[in-house]
Amino acid sequence: MNENGRISIGELAKRTGTKVVTVRYYEQIGLLPVPSRTAGNYRTYSNEHMRRLRFIRRCRDLGFTLDQIRDLLRLSSQKNEDCAEVDRITAEHLAEIEQKISDLKRLAKELRRLNTCCQGSGIIADCRIIEALSPDGMKANR
Repeated sequence: MNENGRISIGELAKRTGTKVVTVRYYEQIGLLPVPSRTAGNYRTYSNEHMRRLRFIRRCRDLGFTLDQIRDLLRLSSQKNEDCAEVDRITAEHLAEIEQKISDLKRLAKELRRLNTCCQGSGIIADCRIIEALSPDGMKANR
């Protein structure tokens, strides 16, 4: 940290668990504000950059899209506004997550069923798992 309380891109990346290239990308697409520069033209970041990047990272960890994060960041700066739009974004994301969970449960059930059919005995040419996973054209080549 320099005398102005600012940090380098490497330090920001380290403190937030983000790659430097990702920090630059977030700047490029407007999720992070452009940082100030030193006399030597190095980027320097403030505590606000760190707070914002941590928010972005947390949203990404929870599966929000970059567009959703952009909207949430915009809304977060409107402190006195109604939070209905935030509720709508998170409800939409929740519905997507619940659909993925449902899909994954169906997939797990099907894989369990396939696994009990095979149990690793026999030869690949007769493998029910490979047959079930293969497009119709591959079955015809057996």
